[in-house]
Amino acid sequence: MKVTLLDGGIGHELVKRAGDSPTPLWSTQAMMDNPGLLEAIHRDYFDAGATIATANTYAVLRDRLVKDGIEDRFASLQSAALAEARAAARGRGRVAGAIGPLVATYRPETHPPHTQAVPQYAEVARLMADRVDLILCETVASLTHARAILKGALAAGKPVWVSFTVDDEDGSRLRSGERVAEAARAVADGGADAILANCAAPEAMPAALDAIAPTGLPYGAYGNAFTRLTKDFLRDAPTADSQTPRRDMGPDTYAGHALSWLDHGATILGGCCETGPAHIAEIARRLRAAGHQIV
Repeated sequence: MKVTLLDGGIGHELVKRAGDSPTPLWSTQAMMDNPGLLEAIHRDYFDAGATIATANTYAVLRDRLVKDGIEDRFASLQSAALAEARAAARGRGRVAGAIGPLVATYRPETHPPHTQAVPQYAEVARLMADRVDLILCETVASLTHARAILKGALAAGKPVWVSFTVDDEDGSRLRSGERVAEAARAVADGGADAILANCAAPEAMPAALDAIAPTGLPYGAYGNAFTRLTKDFLRDAPTADSQTPRRDMGPDTYAGHALSWLDHGATILGGCCETGPAHIAEIARRLRAAGHQIV
């Protein structure tokens, strides 16, 4: 089987390696303060076996930057993140331009109305279009969010992958409570090129994958290694230390989960927050040992 291997967590890995106290700007602040570190992380993931570098653009959104008075740096920060990903990917793989949720992660109730959200997502997509191979819409938490980000992302004229964040205990439902199957059908009909599930417990992914499968599009998953969503993380302007990493989700355990997703039809694997190059290396090792081709 041919399997696309994504990288692991980018933002959390960057904050961790930077070693600075987390701020609401999260990985954007770490990127600003440590030029070159991001490229090194991307290279480490390629060395581990990944074939796609996910640019550190998830949180580089105007509505995030305006809170800190640096909205004027929107384009330059996007450019910096894309440049480091592209430099690392040269001759080694593809670059995915990540677009995170407007306003807040895991907070579907805060997402702007469709008519407001679409142009904001489209601006980001057009800005990165010439420097990426695909657009990765990450941590999509509701149908409203899905429809808006997909329509905006299509403005780039590049393949668009939509990735849903699902309930940690019931992977058949989005964080909003809506059914993954309905959301998957909506983005498949809307022009998505692949559908994924991300930033949820690895144990929730099989149910999510089974709900996505009927669309007929390529699909996959990349889980996180958090214990649970904390109240601190669900408040306004949380910092990266609001989440607690799991002690039971090392590379061996996580790779076991990831390889099991192949039995549910996944052809795209990777890692999200609190997974690193060692997790991706173990997935790559097991894929090769099982006779799969990483593409």
